[in-house]
Amino acid sequence: MTGPRVVIIGAGVVGAALADELSGRGWTEITVVEQGELPRPGGSTSHAPGLVFQTNSSKTMAQLAKYTVEKLVSLDLDGEPCFLQVGGLEVATTPERLAELHRRAGWATAWGIDATVISPAECTALWPMLDESLVLGGLHLPTDGLAKAVRAVEAQLRRARSRGVKVLDQHEVLDVLRTDDGRKVTGVRTDQGDIEADLVVCCAGFWGPKVAAMVGMTLPLTPLGHQLAWTEPVPSLAGSTVEATRPILRHQDGDLYYRENFEGVGIGYYGHRPMPVAQDEILSVGEAEDMPSVLEFTPDDFAPAWSESQRLLPDLTNTSVGEAINGIFSFTTDDFPLLGPSTEVEGFWVAEAVWVTHSAGVGAAMAEWLVEGHCSTFDLHECDVNRFEKHQLTPDYVLARDCQNFVEVYDIKHPLQPMEDPRPLRTTPFYHRQQELGGMFLEASGWERPQWYRSNAPLVAKYPTRTPDAWASRYWSPIVAAEAQHTREQVSMFDMTALKRLEVTGRGATAFLQTMFTGNVDKSIGSVTYGLLLDADGGIRSDVTIARLGRDRYQVGANGALDEAWFSRHLPDDGLTQVRDITPGTCCIGLWGPRARDVLAGLTRDDISNAGLKYFRAKDIQIGYIPVTAMRLSYVGELGWELYTTSDQGQKLWDTIWAAGQEHGLIAAGRGAFNSLRLEKGYRSFGTDMTFEHDPWEAGVDFAVRLQKESFLGREAVVARQESVSRRLTCLLVDVDETASTYDQPLGKEPVYRDGACVGYVTSAAYGYTVDAPIAYAWLPASLSVPGQRVEIGYFDRRLSATVAAEPLFDPEMKRLRG
Repeated sequence: MTGPRVVIIGAGVVGAALADELSGRGWTEITVVEQGELPRPGGSTSHAPGLVFQTNSSKTMAQLAKYTVEKLVSLDLDGEPCFLQVGGLEVATTPERLAELHRRAGWATAWGIDATVISPAECTALWPMLDESLVLGGLHLPTDGLAKAVRAVEAQLRRARSRGVKVLDQHEVLDVLRTDDGRKVTGVRTDQGDIEADLVVCCAGFWGPKVAAMVGMTLPLTPLGHQLAWTEPVPSLAGSTVEATRPILRHQDGDLYYRENFEGVGIGYYGHRPMPVAQDEILSVGEAEDMPSVLEFTPDDFAPAWSESQRLLPDLTNTSVGEAINGIFSFTTDDFPLLGPSTEVEGFWVAEAVWVTHSAGVGAAMAEWLVEGHCSTFDLHECDVNRFEKHQLTPDYVLARDCQNFVEVYDIKHPLQPMEDPRPLRTTPFYHRQQELGGMFLEASGWERPQWYRSNAPLVAKYPTRTPDAWASRYWSPIVAAEAQHTREQVSMFDMTALKRLEVTGRGATAFLQTMFTGNVDKSIGSVTYGLLLDADGGIRSDVTIARLGRDRYQVGANGALDEAWFSRHLPDDGLTQVRDITPGTCCIGLWGPRARDVLAGLTRDDISNAGLKYFRAKDIQIGYIPVTAMRLSYVGELGWELYTTSDQGQKLWDTIWAAGQEHGLIAAGRGAFNSLRLEKGYRSFGTDMTFEHDPWEAGVDFAVRLQKESFLGREAVVARQESVSRRLTCLLVDVDETASTYDQPLGKEPVYRDGACVGYVTSAAYGYTVDAPIAYAWLPASLSVPGQRVEIGYFDRRLSATVAAEPLFDPEMKRLRG
């Protein structure tokens, strides 16, 4: 097997890893082109300090780092190691950071990485230079260490060459060649001639946006300068002939990291002002005095770092800063890499914004994706380059977010913490009314979305509730509890506009959706079907609702931009089907609760009785002066409808329902209540509870797979997985100390233990105000998913007892929804 002709642009840590992984899978018609001169061609790899910390809140990023460590440990170059596994140590100098280290230890444990929070004395035993009086504790990972990036590149390229891969340095890519219609790549043009290719993979690092622009693709990536300094010899390291023996060190309270370097110390600093570099400001390989990725050092920016470093490591007062640079590397708008294919130009792929930490893992993931057509080893939904909304690709947004992410790189971030700027970007037609009601807004895909409303504060006296711990009570109010319970008892309206809506139309629409969807959409007009989008391996790409609103017109309730890209990627070439994002031009109110029909009945002449509009049916109705598409759905487990209209009439719809609903006790309720209600009902959230790595049988959504259908994408694979379920998404009820003034509330990603061993992790969690207990959904071994089993959840430095519960917790007979 030689595979297709592949050109990899860039021979840094990612390009080299990809060439090695692809050739290891049998593809050998590969050419790696690099504009610089190997082994140090001048990109970020050439100056990277090589620190590899595996801990990450993202399971995927942690696994990519873990793979990188395991691979580099196994590599050497002429007998010299490609990884120095000296371990990693993060120290806390504040109580808040110490608590964060316990949380980070939980992530590492959940993702299968050995991690321990240790005492100040144990920290100084590992790093004797530390001033122990400043240290409150540390997080130690024995498998972290130093990647010798340049050495690793050469080792992987040698192995790839031995399999037939061509490596051409000093070849600058001038253009990506395409067919006459521009829809498919045919090769690349370099300053030394053209190279034919069926696939072109851009691994060009901070030059990535320039290369992607050659095919009209926008990458939300900003090159930023980052300070890295090397000290002169330090007295306590004098005479050292070994590069590093102590763990790599992070002092995140000071935006600093450290590594030994024989007799000196390397110091990296994130606390300085952002230093973005425009693409046209990056020097070429020939123009750069040293290399394009190295900018002139700015001592004034480094002064606070040097002062703080001398405070934490007093021995540094006996030395000085020697060689120092402002090195360029890549940031993105959400801190994740940019991986995957262009939806516009067939055969053009990117693997960008990848740090050394994740490089070999990304190479493996991309190789699997390219060769197999999907990646089953890693869940890449957070990294897919097609995940962005249009506003997230505008130059000003990209620059603002990338710079802010640089500033916040070592910040302690709450799971609900929204971006603060630029806002507001996207507002629904109800925004001004929500402001009048005292909406406390968080942000979702740029949308301003209320978490609760201050106008509902009087309800707190009627619905008293417990208070969660200090961490969980951020972005929380007792009003959330009141809104949730009021919805169960009376009626509430929820702004559902932020959820992605796609319109699929055309003579081929029905046939297309039938091939993409696990459910049957070829039903009567007005039918609504819940189902899944699967990949070829049977993994869940998304869960969606599809409403048939006309013979050749469907509305898809999707999860985000990835769903639109997935549909677009699979559209037939016959032009009989069109997919369009209608979210910006439409809006949606969820009207839910036992009295929802009372509110709506007085506003329409249409029959909205149980017989007139059954559960999971849709029809066009009139609400006052407003044409509305009403869908009998509820994500909170109550009677009601999703009510859609065009954005221009959205405020009028809100006002009409609001006025009519007052006599029935109508309130506006926010996302906090919504999340609590949906967990009580056991409804899954794609991207949180289930992702690409899970199948329907494991996730508990197998009811949405209609095996009676002869064919749909992933059918054969998902059938094969039916008999091999080893894990399940499981509902847990967390014990509460009735005598305590507060309760501990997991928020997600915490490890789950049984008999002292980590057996899984939490996905979603919230207090269930109807069932009066904290709820957590978690991935557990199938043997532990039986109701009544007892487990523990790791929450910071403590363990919370929990019991596996039968689901759904609320209204298992579906009487409320179908009433």
